[in-house]
Amino acid sequence: MSTARRRGRSTGHKTVDRHDRAQASPGVHPTDHADHDKHAGHSMAAMNPATPGMAAGAHDKHAGHSVAMFRDKFWLSLALTIPVVIWSRDPQKWLGYTAPTFPGSDLIPAILGTILFLYGGLVFLRGARGELATRQPAMMTLISLAIVVAFITSWAGTLGLFDIEIWWELSSLIVIMLLGHWLEMRSIAQARGALAALAELLPDTAERVTGADTETVPLDALALDDVVLVRPGGRIPVDGVIVEGSADVDESMITGESRAVSKEPGAKVVAGTVVAGGSLRIRITAVGDGTALSGIMRMVAEAQSSSSRAQALADRAAAILFYVALSAAAITFVFWWIDGDRAGALVRTATVLVIACPHALGLAIPLVIAISTSIGARNGLLVKNRIALERARNLNVVIFDKTGTLTKGQPALTAVSGADESEVLRLAASVEADSEHPLARAIVAGAKARDIDPVAATDFESLAGRGARAKVNGRDVSVGGPRLLADLGLKADPATDAWAREGRTVLHVVADGKVVGALAVEDEIRPESAEAIKRLHAMGLKVAMITGDAQEVADTVAKRLGIDEVAAQVLPEDKAAAVKRFQTGGRKVAMVGDGVNDAPALATADIGIAIGAGTDVAIESAGIVLVRSDPRDVVGAIELSRATYRKMVQNLVWATAYNLVAIPIAAGILVPWGLDLPMAVGAIAMSASTVIVAANAQLLRRLRLRPSQDVTPSVAALLPMQP
Repeated sequence: MSTARRRGRSTGHKTVDRHDRAQASPGVHPTDHADHDKHAGHSMAAMNPATPGMAAGAHDKHAGHSVAMFRDKFWLSLALTIPVVIWSRDPQKWLGYTAPTFPGSDLIPAILGTILFLYGGLVFLRGARGELATRQPAMMTLISLAIVVAFITSWAGTLGLFDIEIWWELSSLIVIMLLGHWLEMRSIAQARGALAALAELLPDTAERVTGADTETVPLDALALDDVVLVRPGGRIPVDGVIVEGSADVDESMITGESRAVSKEPGAKVVAGTVVAGGSLRIRITAVGDGTALSGIMRMVAEAQSSSSRAQALADRAAAILFYVALSAAAITFVFWWIDGDRAGALVRTATVLVIACPHALGLAIPLVIAISTSIGARNGLLVKNRIALERARNLNVVIFDKTGTLTKGQPALTAVSGADESEVLRLAASVEADSEHPLARAIVAGAKARDIDPVAATDFESLAGRGARAKVNGRDVSVGGPRLLADLGLKADPATDAWAREGRTVLHVVADGKVVGALAVEDEIRPESAEAIKRLHAMGLKVAMITGDAQEVADTVAKRLGIDEVAAQVLPEDKAAAVKRFQTGGRKVAMVGDGVNDAPALATADIGIAIGAGTDVAIESAGIVLVRSDPRDVVGAIELSRATYRKMVQNLVWATAYNLVAIPIAAGILVPWGLDLPMAVGAIAMSASTVIVAANAQLLRRLRLRPSQDVTPSVAALLPMQP
């Protein structure tokens, strides 16, 4: 990613077909096509196709390779293989035909087979050299051994040293291996398609406001504090704050929420979202790599390149398989050579090396990880660290921070008392209509939600530490807490005692020297919280809550939501210690939080999960980020972890079992019963195993983490999910 960042934005603005962009090779370095991407300086750092991702471990073999390269090599090699097969001796004998003869026709298989070995096989030989240089022999080394043995054997037959000719098997082997690698590269590229799609979220240019006019400029010409104009239907090019205008903004590609959000001056907007029903003037607060969109892209890319224990296991298994295959090939060669079948010894040795190729093993884990990362992004889950996702399946306890996680983090009106509740609320809202205090805003919002309109108040006065007062329709009205009543020598409404015990903030309404009612305000619980906790319980997990609030407040929230354990009155610096207490007894713990003071706790937990609307510090400390700020997505993360693990295990079991059966057959164990496996059939069997593993990984796409009506395709779903 650093290379792309140093390059900055491309000076050119060439365009490229969207399909071609989606098929861009995971192996091509960004410098190879930066000029072809309209957002080279803004998003290519995150969507860098050279990001190791699935190139880790066994997939380092694809470094510098591309889908197009394997495609072209396959088709040309196939064209060369056809005459090799036609003029080969064995196919003519089996199919009962005679190929045309002319001077030199006998050398067609040898000449074209040699060209195929050098052209189609060179990519495998280079890969083997790289594996051996790092002392990590794996798939490429096995393939190279097979084609080298087949090549030497073929020339030995052509020169008359053996009565054997297997040029057609060498050629078909190379073609089948190229086809397998091409299909594998396509699967990987499609799984990474979300990153390519993100680049399409940003427009090529923006309208920068210059005085009374506007000018169209490329995105890299924008700077902080510039003001840009976004017209109806346009995409917002930067992160910023609205300074003029109001409109609905479709943020579904970022948050996954299906409904457009109304935005007015002072509201924040993010790059890539769409303006509808109005135009906006936006002051820029972040451009390029600093935008939320670029951050999402980096997180997705980092998730694909982060270390994975399952991948490490697969890589070790592939390395072990190399030595197993080499030993099996040596035993096969020695046995059949001593047995007198020298031609069979060479062919079966090469077949063992071919069929033992850990192609399926190499694809088993990376493709599952790529697909699960994409599924997570589609469902509002950004997996920053693969190990965090792997650990989620073993969780015993999920701890939620209360404020801003289970609750919305802002006060809301929850109850009204008085002889005429509507009038009590109207009086209070009229007094607080012009106040900026959070409690005042909660009262006014509560009145609007109940279709109660405040009236104009006069002589407003803020009473420090006690409340506020004003004249409403000629009446002296005051709104405040217990200190206000104490100063006025009045008694509280008895109904408010229960509210106080529950930890709610109680505000009294006094009109003309008498208490006419009271209001209860509290941090509003997210409507999704109860469902999230219910589903976690159904999965067999315990749910805990950490909060700095008083014990009564914590107990009230816990009772409403069905939370099992509570840690109340916890100071910010003590949250990490509280998490450690929940980890006693070897319990695996996830911490879900959103604030700066949650960062140590997120880092201490076995898995840190940050609410997407939280602070950057909390997000950086987490392994998983919930874009939608929806507690139900914690359930989705655990379900994704369990489903991903099942697919990994299934693929590893299949890839291992396949080799346990296939290697002995390739070695000729069934020859006494008339079954001798040709080398090309071995290559087909190996490729079929790879296809089965890839198809099984694709079944993970059927996973639904939320009810269908709750899911809107987000940033990772902008390109069709290929089958």
